[in-house]
Amino acid sequence: MDRKLLDILCCPVTKQPLALLTGPELAAVNRAIAAGAMARADGSAQSEAISEGLVTHDRRTLYRIEDGIPVLLADEALAVSQVTDFPR
Repeated sequence: MDRKLLDILCCPVTKQPLALLTGPELAAVNRAIAAGAMARADGSAQSEAISEGLVTHDRRTLYRIEDGIPVLLADEALAVSQVTDFPR
C-alpha cells in the first residue's frame, strides 16, 4: 500500500489512524477466519482469508484490503477481540 495513502487514512468510526497488519497479525486473523470465528460488524461471517489489512491505533478494529483498495466500511469491519492469539 502506498505510504502517502496510508498516512491520510483513518477509521471511519473512531477517526483513529490505521496501520498495516504485520505478518504474524495477518496469520492470526486468517487462522480465526479458517476456524469460523470471525464475523463482520454487521453480523455476517468473514469466510474468506484476507491477504492484507489495516488495524486501528488502539488495535481493536481491522479492515481488509482487497486488490490494493482498503474496504473502510463500518459494517464490514472486524473486531480484533475475535482473534484469541492476536499479537499485542
